Amino acid sequence: MKGVIYARYSSDNQREESIDGQLRECKEFADKNGIEIIGEYIDRALSAKTDNRPEFQKMIKDSYRKLFDTIIVWKVDRFARNRYDSAHYKHLLKKNGVKVVSAREHISEGAEGIILESMLEGYAEYYSVELTEKVNRGLMENALKGKLNGGTIPLGYRLTKEQTLEINEETAPVVLEIFTRYNDGEQIKSIEKDLALRELTNNYGGPITYNRIHYLLKNRRYIGEYRFRDVVHKNAFPAIVPEDLFNSVQKKLEKNKIAPARNKAEDEYILTTKLKCGKCGAYMVGESGKSMTGAIHRYYKCANTKKKKLCNKKSVKKAWIEDLVVQKTMNMIMDDKLVERIADSIIEILAQENTTIPKLQAKLKETEKYIDNMLTAIQQGLINVSAKKRLDELEETKKEIETAILAEKLQKPEITKEHIRCFVNRFKEIDVKDIESRKKLIDSFVNSVYVYDDKILITFNYQDGTKEISLEEVSDETSSDLKKISPPKKHLTLLCRVFFL
Repeated sequence: MKGVIYARYSSDNQREESIDGQLRECKEFADKNGIEIIGEYIDRALSAKTDNRPEFQKMIKDSYRKLFDTIIVWKVDRFARNRYDSAHYKHLLKKNGVKVVSAREHISEGAEGIILESMLEGYAEYYSVELTEKVNRGLMENALKGKLNGGTIPLGYRLTKEQTLEINEETAPVVLEIFTRYNDGEQIKSIEKDLALRELTNNYGGPITYNRIHYLLKNRRYIGEYRFRDVVHKNAFPAIVPEDLFNSVQKKLEKNKIAPARNKAEDEYILTTKLKCGKCGAYMVGESGKSMTGAIHRYYKCANTKKKKLCNKKSVKKAWIEDLVVQKTMNMIMDDKLVERIADSIIEILAQENTTIPKLQAKLKETEKYIDNMLTAIQQGLINVSAKKRLDELEETKKEIETAILAEKLQKPEITKEHIRCFVNRFKEIDVKDIESRKKLIDSFVNSVYVYDDKILITFNYQDGTKEISLEEVSDETSSDLKKISPPKKHLTLLCRVFFL
């Protein structure tokens, strides 16, 4: 019998040692019952009240591959604390020829075993519900006292020993600045870029991103208010932002929320972190500005030009460079022969990366050949005690190799050419004008874009050589909308250098 172990712990008072103990007892159970363990699935700090557990779902998915026939858990509540989930997934596993067994709870195969298992699952669900009620009571008491019930510490505050918030004098002015600038009409993207250039970080050392700023502007804790479920505790913390400023910002957020999607698309710089200056190698970041006529112009500018005046690279028009890169990427995807070459290259590289399985398979083939030779000798009467011992050793070696192959396949699922073709071909039908589709296209296939004064280098995520395209060819291939936008230089050429990472 081939088996795997599923282990889990859910709360802060359980640690890695809990997993070690579960694994040890499950392995002891496997040894006693003649089950070969070929893999382990471990979910750390995740509750079994729901099925939203990554390793659990991976285990269910792997059961369709018929690599194992038994799942060993320490106790039934490790598998699920919800009778519906337990019954549902055990039914799926049963169809796949897989059985769930408990290392600590002896459950017989007959009718009384079904009753016992149902009682154990029911108790696990009862314990989970009772524990939830106790935890909720404690959380509610904390909220009434103005104590935090977990979560991230907002920028501008720090946590006290009493689990409340106090003002952080170093970062609180940044919060007030963000609220003020947004209230004065500045966009979140612009604020984000300025904070990044000033190398300001959040409480955990990471960048103050667009999403963090958006969440920050809606966080009522900055006016001293703490909300937990139905509890609203005013003046729970010292306020950083005046209430009238906070309310004004909320109105502007609501107004901008219903702005046309076109404006959002125009403000999205899809080549951010991809576009680099050909002169100094620095990133080119999005910029926007108004002309004397009031028209808004958007472009990419070298970070060294913007920040330290270390580079004299001219800016590149946003619409022109983005449309050009999207078009060249789509041209690549539409080439079926190129897609086939990409698939062949990836399969070849994957085969080179995973040398373990081919070696094991070669060893298995060699062992099977030795066994066949021994069996032939037995049929011819050429058998002695040492030969019988050698045959037993070979059979044991074959068993170990087969187990190792199964374990390796669990760790590295097989990817076929059809999988790669399907992934690439999905992009053939996308709407290249849709901002989200454009972003996914660039993220999936473009590694970097270098802009020089006389050429552009686009590096794609596969290996296929270098292709040079003149300005005339680019103009012929570009849409009429692109022809209205002049390129940065008069004699621009495009070099597409592609390699698989």
